[in-house]
Amino acid sequence: MASGELAAWLRLTLVPGIGGETQRQLLKVFGGPEAVFAATPAALRASLGGGLVERLLAHDCSAELEAALAWADQAGNHVLTLADATYPQALLNAADPPVLLYAKGDVALLNRPAFAIVGSRNATKQGEANATAFATALANSGLAIVSGLAAGIDAAAHRGALEAISTARDGAPSASTIAVIGTGIDRIYPASNEALAREIAARGVIISEFPLGMPPLAANFPRRNRLIAGMSRGCLVVEAARQSGSLITARLAAEAGREVFAIPGSIHSPQSKGCHALIKQGAKLVESAQDILEELRWEAVTNPTTLPPVPEAETDTILIALGHDPCDLDTLAARSGLPPEALLARLLPLELDGRISQLPGGRYERLN
Repeated sequence: MASGELAAWLRLTLVPGIGGETQRQLLKVFGGPEAVFAATPAALRASLGGGLVERLLAHDCSAELEAALAWADQAGNHVLTLADATYPQALLNAADPPVLLYAKGDVALLNRPAFAIVGSRNATKQGEANATAFATALANSGLAIVSGLAAGIDAAAHRGALEAISTARDGAPSASTIAVIGTGIDRIYPASNEALAREIAARGVIISEFPLGMPPLAANFPRRNRLIAGMSRGCLVVEAARQSGSLITARLAAEAGREVFAIPGSIHSPQSKGCHALIKQGAKLVESAQDILEELRWEAVTNPTTLPPVPEAETDTILIALGHDPCDLDTLAARSGLPPEALLARLLPLELDGRISQLPGGRYERLN
C-alpha cells in the first residue's frame, strides 16, 4: 500500500469521536479514505453531523500519523486495513470489524483456523497447567491459539502454543498463536509479559486496533475481547470468577455463532463459578482437548498453508452444491453426496484458497 493511501487510512482512525461504525459508513459512501478527505464539507454532512465534519477535517493528527508511519516502516511491523488481503477474514463476518489493525509478527497466521483460550488473570496453578496443556494439544492439531496476553490463563495458553511450535515434528500440523491486546501495540500490559510478547512477535503475531501509545484503559478490554471471539471457531474458558472479563468473550463468541466450552472445577473454588455458570447456560463441558476437536469436527491436518489441492471435479461438485446462498454442513453434505467428515477435509483448502468462507453458525458461503 502506498504511503499516501496508508496515511489516509490511519488519519481516518485517529480522529477522536469518530468510531468504527461511522468510519465504515464513510468508506461505504465514498469508497476509500482518500476520497473521504477529498470530499466537500457538503457531501460529508450527508453522512455526518456538522460538528463531526469539522472535527474530521480540522483535527491535527500529524504527530500521531508520523509516528504510526515510522512504526509501520520497521521490519516485522504491519498496518492492515479492511482492503488488505491479509486482514483477518473471520472478522469481516463479525460484529464491528476494526477499519485498521496494527500487527507485529507473521500476519499470514491471521487467516489460519483459530481457537480462543481465555480465563482468569488470578488463575490457580492447576488452571494455568490446564490452559497450557489444552493449548499445546489444540495447536498441535493445526489450530492457531488466540488469547489476550493477560496474566494467568491467557499467558499460559500462549506458552502452550509456543511449546507446540518448539516441539513440532516434520510433517506435523503448523502450530501458532495470536495475541490480541487492549493497548497500543507499542505497549505491553502487564509489563511482566514483555518477554512472552517478544516471543509471540517472533514466532506468532500480536495485533491491536488501538493507536500507538494507548494505555491499558478498562474500556479497551471488552473491545479486545470481541476480536478474540470473532477470529476464533470456538472459545474455551479455563477458569473464571463470576464477574470475569472472560465471560464477556464467551458471550460474544456465542452471539457470533461460535462454540463455547468450559472446564469444570471444584464447587468451592471462586475461579470455577464463571465456568459453572457457562455450563448451566449451555457451554460444552470438556475434560480433554479431544472433546473440543470432536465437537468442532476438526481433524489434525498437514500444514494448512500447504494442503493438497482439492481435485477440480470435487471442487465443482462442492461449489455447485453450495450454490450462492449460505448453507450448513449437513445440508451441503446431503446436496453433494459427500459424508460430513470427508466434506470438512475438502472445505478447508477451498476456504484457504479464498473460494468459500465460513460464516457464524457453521454455515458456508461461496465467494466466486
